[in-house]
Amino acid sequence: MSNLIIDSIKERTFDAIVIGSGMSGGWAAKDLTEKGLKTLVLERGRNIEHIKDYPTTLKNPWEFEHLGQVPNHIKEEYKIPSRHYIFGESTLHFLVKDKEQEYIQDQPFDWMRAYQVGGRSLLWARQTQRWSDFDFEGPARDGYAVDWPIRYADIAPWYSKVEKFAGITGNRDGVPTLPDGEFLTPHEMSCVEKHFKQQMAKHYKDRYVIIGRAAHLTQPKAIHYQQGRAQCQNRVICERGCPYGGYFSSVSATIPWAMRTGKLTLRPHSVVHSIIYDNKKQKATGVRIIDANTREMIEYYAKIIFVNASTVNSNLILLNSVSDRFPNGLGNDNGLLGKYMAFHSFRGRITAEYDGLLDSTTDGKRPNSSYVLRFRNVYKQETDFIRGYAAGFSTSRGYAPDTSGVGEDLKNSLMKPQWGLWQVNSHMMGETIPKEASRVWLDKDLKDKYGIPQLHVSVEYDNNDEKMLKDFWEQYSEMYSKAGFSNIQVHDTKRNPGSENHEMGGVRMGKDPKTSMLNKWNQMHNCKNVFVTDGACMPSTSTQNPSLTYMALTARAVDYAVKEMKAQRL
Repeated sequence: MSNLIIDSIKERTFDAIVIGSGMSGGWAAKDLTEKGLKTLVLERGRNIEHIKDYPTTLKNPWEFEHLGQVPNHIKEEYKIPSRHYIFGESTLHFLVKDKEQEYIQDQPFDWMRAYQVGGRSLLWARQTQRWSDFDFEGPARDGYAVDWPIRYADIAPWYSKVEKFAGITGNRDGVPTLPDGEFLTPHEMSCVEKHFKQQMAKHYKDRYVIIGRAAHLTQPKAIHYQQGRAQCQNRVICERGCPYGGYFSSVSATIPWAMRTGKLTLRPHSVVHSIIYDNKKQKATGVRIIDANTREMIEYYAKIIFVNASTVNSNLILLNSVSDRFPNGLGNDNGLLGKYMAFHSFRGRITAEYDGLLDSTTDGKRPNSSYVLRFRNVYKQETDFIRGYAAGFSTSRGYAPDTSGVGEDLKNSLMKPQWGLWQVNSHMMGETIPKEASRVWLDKDLKDKYGIPQLHVSVEYDNNDEKMLKDFWEQYSEMYSKAGFSNIQVHDTKRNPGSENHEMGGVRMGKDPKTSMLNKWNQMHNCKNVFVTDGACMPSTSTQNPSLTYMALTARAVDYAVKEMKAQRL
């Protein structure tokens, strides 16, 4: 019997464990296995295989039973994701019902979850901008949150590594606030986007309009063909799953790549309960999971552990990882675990019309938009709010065919639509400030269906966000007017925090163990063989989309962790 127990433990022992299979978890799996480590990836949801498990990817609109709409009785089960822009009949297979993980909203918070292999990498908006030192130095300049322990030079080579493998389309714009990267052929701006770019350059010295940088294979390289991926077909239904692998996801790229090494074990239906800490060894020894199907509790063991469950769940797991040494959560000597959460504000929208360039329109589709870089409070504090915002910028031209005729007259009218004016649209992405009051914590009594404590979430907008929103409307109204746009209208989407997937913080990096949870290598100060490299590690949010930075931080942390392990310092 003792031999059977030993054999069982051996089967459950690995060099590394990765919690989560999404954007950063997939990258951790890829790099750990490439470096020769026998790696276990734990995913709480079901398995997803590239192409095979994209049931709606090739469906035509008329092939959906409800023509793309979700019946009310089904929508009722998805109240939180139903407020997200990707929600529809074509994406239900990737979304999570509210009851799958109950949580307590002390303030309204839309926790967007995607419980399957690949996580939210199957659903992201694919925008990939690097950070600059203006972003990494933000907290040090204005004194909010803690100073980042790294600068752009520390992460730049890791950005390059990720970009080359993932495939990022973009243009080398030479703008100091947004470093250039390793780009594939850029998408083309529309004529009105080019007009707006020219007008901003004419009227302002610091307002740059560029084509967006996005994770799409506009011109695949050898590395992408080796992954089994092909050129993006510009179908613009990416959230269904792309059978061509035209956009980057962990399902189409990093997880299969890791599988080919023969070093990866992927275990879906594994709800992580906690990380196991050994008081005698003074380090983590493994991960405790609950099998989602059988409800059996199982322990897996490893020398190093990467926590990549996505920001909110990573906080939950660490808070629930209690021991005699850490009664308030793993590594939580300073009491900061779960605090200083932040997100991106997407509340601001502004629309307008343009009656110029009416001899042109767009041809085909483009899974991207133009991008307006942050220009507020970059070189100095110039407003009554701190930090700033970036914005997307897109254009389209609608048409209205004459349907009054009958027979041949109607057919001729439909073949000659009457084009309308250009429609222009911008959406802000504002940086919110991490505050101690913005936090998550475990309820003492309420449990979810797996017996894990439910999470309280208390994250909300503040006065700084309101001032920033007002400034966005004012500045873009002025910018639109200078570009010759008319019928300018501002909109407040009233989106709840969390609704755009960019929640960050709670396990922040820093220089001092008294004021942070992680060091400059994403390594826990008080538990050296545990690394956190998803959004939970972020001390601030900047105005850029964060996924590229998560992956670069992960690649950097894996490189460090493996070297430390081989040197027997972990």
